[in-house]
Amino acid sequence: MLIVGAGLAGLTVAEALRAEGYQGPVTLLGDEAHGPYHRPPLSKGYLLGETGAAQLVMRAPELLAKKNIGLKVGAGITAIDRAAGALTLSNGSSLPYDGLALCTGSRLRPLPLPGADASGVLGLRSLDDAKAIAAVLDVARNVVVIGGGFIGLEVAAAARRKGASVVVLEAAERLMARVVAPRVSEFYLALQRGQGVDVVLGAMVAGLAVRGGRVVAVSTRDGREFPADLVIVGIGILPNQELAQAAGLECNAGIVVDACSRTSDPAIVAAGDCTARRMPDGSLRRLESVQNATEQAKSAAAALLGREREFTATPWFWSDQYDVKLQIAGLTAGADEVVTRGEPAAGKFSAFYYRAGRLVAVDSINQPAEHMTARKLLDKGVSPSPAQAADTAFALGTLLA
Repeated sequence: MLIVGAGLAGLTVAEALRAEGYQGPVTLLGDEAHGPYHRPPLSKGYLLGETGAAQLVMRAPELLAKKNIGLKVGAGITAIDRAAGALTLSNGSSLPYDGLALCTGSRLRPLPLPGADASGVLGLRSLDDAKAIAAVLDVARNVVVIGGGFIGLEVAAAARRKGASVVVLEAAERLMARVVAPRVSEFYLALQRGQGVDVVLGAMVAGLAVRGGRVVAVSTRDGREFPADLVIVGIGILPNQELAQAAGLECNAGIVVDACSRTSDPAIVAAGDCTARRMPDGSLRRLESVQNATEQAKSAAAALLGREREFTATPWFWSDQYDVKLQIAGLTAGADEVVTRGEPAAGKFSAFYYRAGRLVAVDSINQPAEHMTARKLLDKGVSPSPAQAADTAFALGTLLA
């Protein structure tokens, strides 16, 4: 069994194969110089110096060896020969496989402007990215973040806590507009501005000013210019599907998989950020989360052994900014009604999303217990009425009895 990608999804496939009783060779092939490590702390504790590199390690080499899981770092894969059942590595060598898992992850969406490759213009996806940003943050005075999504706002929070002057330029008319309701966006706008971050909405970036090979400012289409000795680009990610695509696997904004993580080739599975899952209605859904990587990987391992293990749990996500934790359960797409439970002014509330009268998602701010209840409600298909959701005196957990 060969696994391309040594991140969370790849590691989980390897360990799940062992848990399922597979005794044959298992090898993780990672293109980075590092073994499996945790990515969520990179934009939070690691940038602040609160989380060290050693704490990011998921499995020490001796633990992998104990489970008889091979690991090859710095291993670039250039081609999949499906007919021969083999991978071609960048050094020209070949590795045969009986089963193959593609956990190739994703990469940063590039900023399509001149100067985007200048010194001081960085993005955050990997440990090496985080190291580069942390080194500059220690001396940066003016930080400009392009993009008001999770990563952009988390880095903005870290930069502000490090003492830098921070500007966030968001093209949309509200923060995190793709995933949260206006009430939640408003709360985070007030939070960031309250911490001294200059958040500019509807800001279309026009260019980067570069002097001596280093970025010095960011300009917007309305003629404003913001000084910068560090620019963080957080405008989304792209799935690493090219290897699969070149091998003739079905791809559409990700490697297309079914509920059991099987690709269009029965000998190949895929899991994590690189995938687009085919839903029962025929639509495709790509989820970028720790939970998705973990659960898809378990399904993938079972599929490699000819077993069915569908991933059906409610999706969940989170974001930490300053001392505020946002936890999301479910998917808000198509919601036609949003009910607020609690008071945003108190810094503890939830937003309940409904579609045609049924609960489809819940955002919880500093409400971990309510988040867990929401996940259980969604998993069981139990929908409180909007009136019940809005009434803080009503115990939502009683609906699970």
